[in-house]
Amino acid sequence: MTALETNEAIDAWLPPQVHNQEGAVRRVGVEIELAGVTPLEMASCLESLYGGELNKSSATEIYIEGTSLGKFVIELDSTYFKSLHKNSQTGTDDKHQERAPSFASEILLRAAEQFVPWEIVSPPIAITDLPHLCALIELLRSKGALGTRHALQYAFGVHLNPELPDLEPDTILRYLRAYLCLYDWIVMQEGVDTTRRITTYISHFDKDYIAKVIDPRYAPSQEGLIDDYLKHNPTRNRSLDLLPLFAHLDEQRVRNTIDDPRITARPTFHYRLPNCDIDNPEWNIDTPWQLWLEVEKLAHDIPRLARMCSEYQDALSRLTHPIDSHWAKRTADLLTMKS
Repeated sequence: MTALETNEAIDAWLPPQVHNQEGAVRRVGVEIELAGVTPLEMASCLESLYGGELNKSSATEIYIEGTSLGKFVIELDSTYFKSLHKNSQTGTDDKHQERAPSFASEILLRAAEQFVPWEIVSPPIAITDLPHLCALIELLRSKGALGTRHALQYAFGVHLNPELPDLEPDTILRYLRAYLCLYDWIVMQEGVDTTRRITTYISHFDKDYIAKVIDPRYAPSQEGLIDDYLKHNPTRNRSLDLLPLFAHLDEQRVRNTIDDPRITARPTFHYRLPNCDIDNPEWNIDTPWQLWLEVEKLAHDIPRLARMCSEYQDALSRLTHPIDSHWAKRTADLLTMKS
């Protein structure tokens, strides 16, 4: 039995609430952005670890089906470049004209790979099986995988899509409050790459919305919670994107404000903040997951959460809050105190 298979090791990966409202083990999807390894090499790594069969659908998408964990997707992480590639493959009956689009497609793909990451998208995995992804990270690293800090243009991340324990408005609100309170501390612990922070992809919530959510008097219905979110955040580009969750709960309400085909309805958060440090031998998938677990723990520790929200209200009013690390350091202290 390996260390990963012991009960103690598995317990370290588990949140306070392991099961969903149906009694099944909660699941989490993982998206890993990387470079330095070809998509076929990625596919080979997946097959060697989890079995399955490669089904290549295009130059920008590969499916690995029938693995022990479910279906994986390997894709070039850019809707724009996928569209260009598809358009470049529109041929005619003339053989010479057919070769030109193919050549153009190859040029576009090579250019895209310099700035746009390939992404491995996992199936929804039971939280108890999440440690098995560590072997994939190690194998990809041994093949030369590169992450966030390798080059200035590599603003790569790891996205976690944890299923909620239930879909009650109060539960969603507690998780959102916990994340908002912990955000500065997580950024400090994660060391979020500067290039990623100056892009819009992981923008944080504005001060007015944060103040609204952490106010103890804020107790919205599901409709109110969604409407307030859409009013302040009509975009996918948030470090904790709630649009997939809200589309699952009330898709038409979301589509009326943001008609974006990339929003996929599912009963999960879309946590986009973590770096992908895959070429760092000290890093693995447990690094971002353990930080997310602090959100899970705080969301289920109601007295501690109330105290942190109260203190965070005061911290937000400080003029220097956006530029100093006072709240992040205070958060570290509060996390170690007894409730």
